[in-house]
Amino acid sequence: MRLFVAVYPPAEAVAHLVAPLARLRLSAAAATGTNVRLADPTHLHLTLAFLGAVEAVRLVEVESALGLAAEEFRDSRHALPRLSLGGGGLFGQGRPSVLWVDLRGDVEELHVLAGLIRARLRRARLPYDDRPLRPHLTVARPGDRVDAADVEADRATLDDYQGPEWPATELLLVRSHLGPEPRYERVAAWPL
Repeated sequence: MRLFVAVYPPAEAVAHLVAPLARLRLSAAAATGTNVRLADPTHLHLTLAFLGAVEAVRLVEVESALGLAAEEFRDSRHALPRLSLGGGGLFGQGRPSVLWVDLRGDVEELHVLAGLIRARLRRARLPYDDRPLRPHLTVARPGDRVDAADVEADRATLDDYQGPEWPATELLLVRSHLGPEPRYERVAAWPL
């Protein structure tokens, strides 16, 4: 099964973001039939660790490692990260490009939490992508299907966006199902 560890923004924060996203050039392109692969707002999340393919027999080990990381985070007296969505960015060029919304607020606390998660996964010899964490919400995968100037204009538009503040209260283990309409299944959760 394909797994990742995430924090989901609350519905209010996502609802606040939906209107600015609807005004993007990429949204207009999608409305005319261009496949820019807009993210479903109900799936917007901050990935803290991507495990990839994990054998089902190891799920208990994954859950144990994440439970210990969440407990360690709580016990270390770290405050609940207070976050907000704001700003924009772009990863890649051409086909693999990704337009994203940045994160503001107690981002360093998320780095601490991600470090604890990754340390616990490493100790359990579980797979995970060890690339440096860059917390963000992917909002579109425009690829090379729209003009690069339009994508850059949308990134600049998102730079002016600032959403409401919210506390990250829960760590989630999520299973993703790939395909034309990806699905995300909540496997387990731990309070922060």
